[in-house]
Amino acid sequence: MVLGTIITPDTYLGPVMSLCMDRRGMQKGATNIDNQRVMLQFFLPLNEIVVDFHDHLKSISSGYASFDYEDYGYVPSNIVKNFLVSISQPLPRSTNQSRGLRSPVPSPPSDSIPHPSSHHAQGILSCEPSILLNTLEIAIQAAIGGKIIARETLKPFRKDVTAKLYGGDVTRKMKLLKQQAEGKKKMRMVANISLPRETFIDILKR
Repeated sequence: MVLGTIITPDTYLGPVMSLCMDRRGMQKGATNIDNQRVMLQFFLPLNEIVVDFHDHLKSISSGYASFDYEDYGYVPSNIVKNFLVSISQPLPRSTNQSRGLRSPVPSPPSDSIPHPSSHHAQGILSCEPSILLNTLEIAIQAAIGGKIIARETLKPFRKDVTAKLYGGDVTRKMKLLKQQAEGKKKMRMVANISLPRETFIDILKR
């Protein structure tokens, strides 16, 4: 947990507060510095700010808001381990931790901590655009333990094997298409999915 301090023009106060609340933040206080600037303090989970929080803050404030934080110690949290599965095998490096969808979080004896927020299961599958084209149809599933919570099917890239054929030789076309189908059938038996590093960064981003 961290205690974050944001100084922003009052024009962007609403969007900045919405961003903090969306990142499971709880407001500690707000102070008017002058007629145009406001200082906000929020308790925020560390994992909610380390990836792209600063980028979003600069974007919604046209670059005017500043952000600083200090360590606020550890607090209990209800988290679950989720991972991506393809061809019934967990994908390497895809394991991630996120808040439980419904379980309440116990409050520490001192200051209050943010209330748990529900994250849509489909967000775990946001890596689809960064996966390179595949020649096979790939089913990507997000799992918590042995329970599948979301699924996305990536359509295959189909090579036109008949593009270089001329005329109406149907027999030749059918032969090439049959060979292509048999090749894909063999590939499904030994296929192994490898995801680029950028994919896992996209999973952490919103």
